[in-house]
Amino acid sequence: MIHGTLETFDGRPALRFERTFAHSVERVWRAVSVPTELERWFPAAADWTPAKGETFEAAGATGEVTEVNPPHRLAWTYAGQLYSFELAAHGDGCRLVFTHVIDDRAFAAQTATGWETYLSRLEPHLAGEYLSEEQAHEPWENIHERYAERFGVDPTPGRQFAATLRAGQ
Repeated sequence: MIHGTLETFDGRPALRFERTFAHSVERVWRAVSVPTELERWFPAAADWTPAKGETFEAAGATGEVTEVNPPHRLAWTYAGQLYSFELAAHGDGCRLVFTHVIDDRAFAAQTATGWETYLSRLEPHLAGEYLSEEQAHEPWENIHERYAERFGVDPTPGRQFAATLRAGQ
């Protein structure tokens, strides 16, 4: 399960994930914009409306909503990095594109792996089920190695991150 690509956005590395869901754009919009839904699958639920210019705190950092076009686009900055969800009708369902503009290409595989595991929680959530963070992260190391190879980056930072997490359990 590798859905992410490494691209360039305004000269910076950007991770892009595309998923299709058998759910309406409106349903997926709620899952990506409503705090009580975000907390079920996203790494940190933002306590937002969301509204353009709104600031929010999540996981010890500050973010700002930069664009809202319900139910099609939501963009924000968080800890100085850019993020966005784009939603479009796709047959009877929805195509979601999630983009995260990162600061350092060296961490692309590690960051992509994290997003891959969190996005894997979205489909069960939309279906009324729950996939725990722990379950979603079980294949983390294998996914990471594939991303490191695909992106042509050194896997060492991600391996060190995974080892630190294992040691802390």
